[in-house]
Amino acid sequence: MVSSRNNHRNGHVLVGNHQTQMESGDNDAAINKSPGVGTRHYVSFMLFLGMANAYIMRTNMSVAIVAMVNHTAIHSDSDIFDDECPDTDYGNSTHDQMQDGEFDWSTKKQGWILSSFFYGYVITQIPFGILAKKYGSLGFLGWGMFINSVFGFLVPVSAHMGVTWLIIVRFIQGLGEGPIVPCTHALLAKWIPPNERSRLGAMVYAGAQFGTIISMPLSGILAQYSWPSIFYVFGAMGVVWSIIFLWTVYEEPQACPKIDAEEKEFIVKAIWGNEAVNRSPEIPWMSVLTSMPFYAILFAHMAQNYGYEFLMTELPTYMKQVLRFSITENGVLSSVPYLGMWISSILLSMVADWLISTNKLSITKTRKIFNSIGQFGPAICLAAVSYTGCNRALTVFLLTLGISLNGGIYSGFKINHLDISPRYAGILMSLTNASANMAGLLAPITCGYIIEGKPTIAQWRIVFLIASTIYGICAVFYILFGKGKRQPWDNPSNDVVVYFPKNENISQETNRMLNNNKQQVRQ
Repeated sequence: MVSSRNNHRNGHVLVGNHQTQMESGDNDAAINKSPGVGTRHYVSFMLFLGMANAYIMRTNMSVAIVAMVNHTAIHSDSDIFDDECPDTDYGNSTHDQMQDGEFDWSTKKQGWILSSFFYGYVITQIPFGILAKKYGSLGFLGWGMFINSVFGFLVPVSAHMGVTWLIIVRFIQGLGEGPIVPCTHALLAKWIPPNERSRLGAMVYAGAQFGTIISMPLSGILAQYSWPSIFYVFGAMGVVWSIIFLWTVYEEPQACPKIDAEEKEFIVKAIWGNEAVNRSPEIPWMSVLTSMPFYAILFAHMAQNYGYEFLMTELPTYMKQVLRFSITENGVLSSVPYLGMWISSILLSMVADWLISTNKLSITKTRKIFNSIGQFGPAICLAAVSYTGCNRALTVFLLTLGISLNGGIYSGFKINHLDISPRYAGILMSLTNASANMAGLLAPITCGYIIEGKPTIAQWRIVFLIASTIYGICAVFYILFGKGKRQPWDNPSNDVVVYFPKNENISQETNRMLNNNKQQVRQ
């Protein structure tokens, strides 16, 4: 469902001089002087909160299920410890004793419950990317998160109705969250000038780490009192955000009645220049699917999700089984690296935008440098961790350093979709994000096969080296084929320009640009 107040700007509008943007290099937009803090920063802040809400909704079940399950009634492989490291009292803390929950769910059933959300999330990436391209991103994002949040209220009820009902509810939540990444990317393409993309893009996507940092400890506190409160509290937060977002955010600067005229002109000229308008250009599928810069982003994204999901799902297990940390220590130490990643992503993005805006480096070189930091960093640290053995302090330090450096990817491949194709950024993100999430699902499966049975340091070394190798190979591929320039297949001169009569439901500004361009074309 799409908000009617934004219908007149739901198609992707083209406004930019292709001669300037396509031929003169990838640093042209940096010469525009920023008008300062404005509406684009508010839009970015709302998208940041939306991303945080999205990650809260996807991770809260991981904490809640611990309080929901009757652990004495089932056997869990997580109770198996490696005895290679010296005995400690890390696993015997009295604070880690918890009361059993009310559900007798096997480990297999828990796996289906936890994964059901992601199956719904993955299958909607590409469809929503295509629909958002045609009808606009705002409504899909806002209403999708609203559905996700409302069905969060139904988790406690469905859990008591049976596992099947709970899986269905979580699957629907995943469907509702499907638009979050492609639609966020499409909105960033319309709102954020090139010389601010690293900083504001990193801020928006850093909402993922912020949401994780908030969700884990707060869910744990709520679970001590009542596990249903986890879904009621976060569900209410999501509903409030959705309403405010749909009411106050607009599809693009030209549709926003409150934006300052200077800021609107700055954004439009920085992104598009002075081009003709094509509200809904055809997607050049063959050109996209044969574009090496696109594949550079795709493989970097897949490597990122594999490594990220591996660390998210398996790091707590490693710290418990091998390093013998208590659950309390485990929870704190497992979240610290993501706090480091959140901080580093902001700091690195500021440096990246400074390099671009001052013309010290081209967009292409900047993206490659920061993506290398974001992927070679964890690759080296994971390889080193595989040989640290029982040295707990060094292991934790290397994991924290590696995940913190991973924040560089936001100024690397993550925002690169907008550079190579501002018009199709949402489509590109839907393609890479869907593939990346499928790659991410392979991480715990691969780990499970390798460390099946009694875990050893040697088995975990294989797991760490696989993740390290994937990071490294895809980072090299990105260096070889990544680009920061708008690609030829996104050249507006190849479009069929469609003109609309003045009485159509589009803005007066759009009509003016259309009529002016019509005269230019006739000449």
